[in-house]
Formats: sequence, structure tokens, C-alpha cells
Amino acid sequence: MTDKVNAPSTSVDDTHIKEIAALKRPSQLKVEIPNDAQQLVADTRRDIAEILHGRDKKRLLVVVGPCSIHDVEVAAEYAEKLMNLRERYGDELLIVMRTYFEKPRTTVGWTGLVYDPQLDGSEDIPTGIEVSRRLLATINNMGMPCAVELLDPITPQYFADFLSWAAIGARTVESQVHRQLASGMSAPIGFKNSTDGRVDVAVHAMKAAERPHSFFSVNFEGQLAMVRTNGNPDTHIVLRGGASGPNYDAAAVRDAVARGKAQGIERPVMVDCSHANSSKDHRRQPIVAEEVLSQFQAGQNGIMGLMVESHINAGRQDWAPDVKLDHGVSITDACVGWDDTELLLESAAKVVAGR
Repeated sequence: MTDKVNAPSTSVDDTHIKEIAALKRPSQLKVEIPNDAQQLVADTRRDIAEILHGRDKKRLLVVVGPCSIHDVEVAAEYAEKLMNLRERYGDELLIVMRTYFEKPRTTVGWTGLVYDPQLDGSEDIPTGIEVSRRLLATINNMGMPCAVELLDPITPQYFADFLSWAAIGARTVESQVHRQLASGMSAPIGFKNSTDGRVDVAVHAMKAAERPHSFFSVNFEGQLAMVRTNGNPDTHIVLRGGASGPNYDAAAVRDAVARGKAQGIERPVMVDCSHANSSKDHRRQPIVAEEVLSQFQAGQNGIMGLMVESHINAGRQDWAPDVKLDHGVSITDACVGWDDTELLLESAAKVVAGR
């Protein structure tokens, strides 16, 4: 239950606010849905850091899964299938599942499981937060580590303890709030290049996030708080292409690594096989992956991993309230289907094993 408070309506208060409703404290939800997979999270964070700092050159990090989670039962089904591949290719690939609950929108649209878990426009955020944390518990308890995009600066208080990796997206990479947030996260963070394709903003974000910051937030008891961070040393660039075109070719990878090195941050990069790198055509994701893997096979140490948007069934479908949805098909960006996912990961594991 939440306590609803009528919005103030004096002449100096914002009359555009319809409602303010209190949420459960993060500490309360953590008691109700405990984290029994802390060792998995800690081990995966450590292993990712080993890869991104170049101390583990034997494996590639692969962040793979649906563009967004809209059905928790289907998400659990996908996680079980992916867990089989994680176990099969564990010596070559460090596989982490995309469990994205918040979706940035260019204008309007469904904003994710946290905000509209019923898919009916009711915007039941209290339920969305609880459902999202419970799903993270379910998937982590299978042995499958999870990744999200950090969008709202408050929501991590509810489920960051379940995250092994997180992204700061192309629309928020220049946001000071998100750079501050990243500086205090305990998980490794990937900064995407901007939507227009600029990589320097991701480098600047890395440089900002590795430094200590002080900022406003809430604590686990839901109180307004000042947060002081130590800075996050475990960050890297994610190349996702942009308005200027794709940026997964050998020259683009070398350039990104060089830009980081020029700022004193020499790190390998992850390549997002979707978005502008695939021209938003999910069928091109395996082609992008093949090119990146060929660079890795040729000895390019500037590549640390891949990101793939994948679902049980290929493509995407339009969502609207009260519309029956097809099983295992994305309602946001189009994804490759499971058969192509298996082939892509098998190919990646063979390249790493044969390097």
C-alpha cells in the first residue's frame, strides 16, 4: 500500500502535479525480497572488472537478452535457456542477461516494467518496483547474473544489489546526475556513445565517474540524503553507433581505445550489435558480431565484449493496452530470436577458444 497525498494547490506550488504517493522504503523491500545470490553478484562483478582492466584476456563479456522485460514469466523462461549457454561456454564467455526494466523514450511510449507493469497505462510504480526486484531475485537464484540500464537515479536503491553490470545510455551519458550515480555504483558500468555517435562524451563520463562526488539522493530508509562516493574505477565505453553511422569496424574500435588512452583511461570497449550499429535491423546483429569477433580473433585486445538484443522469438510487436501479445516477442526494439542467439554465442565461444 502507498500513502497518497493530494498535491498542493497554492499559487506558488506546481499545479501540474496530479498526485504524490509514498513508496515502500528500499530497506523494507530488501527484507521482503532478500538477496540470496550475493556471492554470484560479487564474483561476476569481479570477473567483469578483470576483463575490462585487461587482466583476463581469455574471455569475452556478453550482455545478451531482451531489449526490455515486459512479461516476467517469459523473462524467467529466457533466463533458463540462457543459463544453459552460460554453463556450456563458461570458459570462453562471461554471459550476463539483459534485464532492462526502464526504457528511455525519444518522445512517448511504454517506459518499462517499473513504471507500467500491467501494460495498461495504469502506471502502477509500487507494483513495478516489487515485480522487478522479485524477477531479479528469481534470475540470480538460477545462477544467471543480471544487467540493466540505469535511468532513474532513485530506482537503484531498490535493486542495485542484484546487478552485476549496468549501462548508462546514449541519451543520458552527458547527464551529470548519471555520472554521479555511476561513481557510487558497486557494479562495473558501461557508458554508451551519444545518439549522434560521439565517443568523447563516453570518455568524459568515465573520467567523471572515477572521481568522488557528493550529491542529493535518498537512503535505504527513503529519507532525503547527501551521498558521497569514492568513485568507480570499473567503467568502459560501449560503442552503439549513432546518427553518423555505425562504429564497430576496426578503425572505430582503435579510435575509441585511443581516445580513452589520451585521457589516461586505457580500456577495451564493448560493441553493441544493435541500435545504430545494426541500423536498427535485428537481422544485422549477427553480421556486426561476426565482424567484431574477426577483429578479436586477429589479436585486437581493445575489445572486451558484445551486447546483443535477443528474445525467444525474433522481431518486435506493437503494444497497446488490452492487446494480446505474442509469446516471447519484444514490444520495444526488435530482437534476434533464440536460434540465432545460440548460433551467435556458439560462434563467439569458438573464436575465443581458438584465439
